Amino acid sequence: MTDDDPILTNPDHYRLMWENDFVRVLEYTDEPGTRTTPHDHPNSVMVTLSAFQRRLSAGGREFETALPSGAAVWLPAQKHSGENIGETPTHTVLIELKGEAAGSPGDSVLGPR
Repeated sequence: MTDDDPILTNPDHYRLMWENDFVRVLEYTDEPGTRTTPHDHPNSVMVTLSAFQRRLSAGGREFETALPSGAAVWLPAQKHSGENIGETPTHTVLIELKGEAAGSPGDSVLGPR
């Protein structure tokens, strides 16, 4: 765990569900208007359990996204902060990769792909 681990930076919103040597599974929940502090994510797969709208910010850049419930998206390694800009709570599961597959947060990506 690093100092920018979302479980440490935003413990009210991220919960460790399970992990082994290859992956770590986190649950994320929030309410409309919630903002997170900057944190890192390794390469991950995000599964949306609710539809939501978010604004992600990093290095002076912003990215807005809206995802439906039941989507699975690739989240490249990145450091960002986020804000729920919609009218519904956010509920997701993140499957974070470990080891060489984890990658490192880069400046060229922001948001799900």
